[in-house]
Amino acid sequence: MSDVVPIPWHVLHVKPRCEKKLAAQVGGYLGLESFLPLREETKIYQRRKVTVSKPVFPGYLFAAFTREQQVLVLKTNQVVRVLDVVNQEGFLAQLDQVRKALEVDPTLGACEAFQTGQRVRIRAGPFQGIEGVVQVVRGQTRVVLNIELIGQAVPVEVDTAALEKLS
Repeated sequence: MSDVVPIPWHVLHVKPRCEKKLAAQVGGYLGLESFLPLREETKIYQRRKVTVSKPVFPGYLFAAFTREQQVLVLKTNQVVRVLDVVNQEGFLAQLDQVRKALEVDPTLGACEAFQTGQRVRIRAGPFQGIEGVVQVVRGQTRVVLNIELIGQAVPVEVDTAALEKLS
């Protein structure tokens, strides 16, 4: 029985406004696994409502590839630099938390990562099961889902009664 080595995930720092195009190329003809968290934004243009999808973390795409496949990714000429992920398990857990939150509320945006505060799990409501760090802003309780490698996070507003402390 042979051990299957998982393909490592990386953070791609992308040229401005190229996130969706690169995600299509990486997932399309390169056939690599990638994750581009998108949020929905509704704008009104000349009395018409238009909903557009924008990256939650502008300038970043998350993708899994080997060192050999990295050459193909760099040949797209849309990557500024590749950030290696040291803690693969923790990074994938952080991405999973963001994915779950966006499934519940696709309009969530990003903020700066928040380091201090109590780690909690949301135990009730639409965001049940999601883990993050508590932050209180202007009397409003938020659970911040950090992506530590890029220093950004997704804030989720919740009721304090729905929170459970983690050690």
